[in-house]
Amino acid sequence: MEIVSVTVDGFRNLAGTLQPRPGLNVLWGNNGQGKTNWLEVMYLLATTKSFRTHQPQDFIAFGASAAHLRAEVRRRSIPVTLDLHLEAGRKTLLVNGKRVSLGDYLGQLVVFAYGREALDVVCGEPGERRRFLDRGVLSLKPAYLQALSDYNRVLKQKNALLRAVAEQADRRTWLASLEAWDTQLVTLGAELHIERARYAECLDARLTRQLFGAEQITIRYRSSVADGLPATAEAFQSAMLEQLARRRPAELAAGHALVGPHRDDLAILMDGRDVARFGSAGQQRSALLALTLGQLALYRERCAEPPVFLLDDLDAELDAGRIATLLDYLQDKAQTFVTTTKPGLVNGPAHRQQLHAGRFVYPAKDAEDGQMFDTPLLETESPPCDLSHH
Repeated sequence: MEIVSVTVDGFRNLAGTLQPRPGLNVLWGNNGQGKTNWLEVMYLLATTKSFRTHQPQDFIAFGASAAHLRAEVRRRSIPVTLDLHLEAGRKTLLVNGKRVSLGDYLGQLVVFAYGREALDVVCGEPGERRRFLDRGVLSLKPAYLQALSDYNRVLKQKNALLRAVAEQADRRTWLASLEAWDTQLVTLGAELHIERARYAECLDARLTRQLFGAEQITIRYRSSVADGLPATAEAFQSAMLEQLARRRPAELAAGHALVGPHRDDLAILMDGRDVARFGSAGQQRSALLALTLGQLALYRERCAEPPVFLLDDLDAELDAGRIATLLDYLQDKAQTFVTTTKPGLVNGPAHRQQLHAGRFVYPAKDAEDGQMFDTPLLETESPPCDLSHH
């Protein structure tokens, strides 16, 4: 899998087209010039989500009513065009010029991203780790989106019913409706539990190679329903039904669902200890990088093609020795995009592209040593591309 070009219009401060090459691509420039914005565009085109905000209006350029993103992708030598049209409250998805559903869109471009925004996977709330697992499952099995969407829809309906029941003096008339929602949650929850548990197990098996230091990173899926039980639908459903019956009074009192995989977590351990509680900031970043590289390796193995790897703020996250080790490891494993204010930190072959005010500069010049990089890209003042007719 390879990104051939990315074109933007109306997105933050960006304008023009990014034309990367296979292998390592270095986006460099001073702070505030749009380096991370370009990574965000690629992440959005792959996942339809931003790794920085949940509000579409936050990344639509000032004065614009919408943003247009387009990627030309090559998958197993087959060209694919992806278009993402963003407006406040609405996203339009196109593959090869045809409007498609989210389920048909996901999987056309697969990216894995590492940066400080993703540290919530290690240090944040359990919901961040559940989303990490779900994104991993979706990269291998886009059809998983349907089960995930159905589970969240049913959970929302049950929570609404529990809130309504809490206001009623006689709750017996509502029990049949609650049991109907529970039946659906048990069936859908079993699918989420099995897919997450299997993905975590497969990912853990690919975390054995340590790039940095001697610490051993391991992960384990923590099910709130069936922890320690076989990862089968029968075992999960039996356990969840028992917990639902036992915790019905607590759910009625709380006014929301207390049982199900929406309360699960992922244990991330370094030498057997919770890295969020006991690890240093550097160890937490190393753990996140190990998880991300493990996802990359698992995808390559299962899908027989390399994904795209995004690494934001290279020199702030890693020292020079670790940068060299990481980039050497990534050779031939993924098309890689890194951002930095110091391009001289990247040794060896790379396609370096300088940014100023969201636009690519030609010719690019290393501000540190005056070296001129051969980057036949856009002129500094190239106008935004109009994709509105798509």
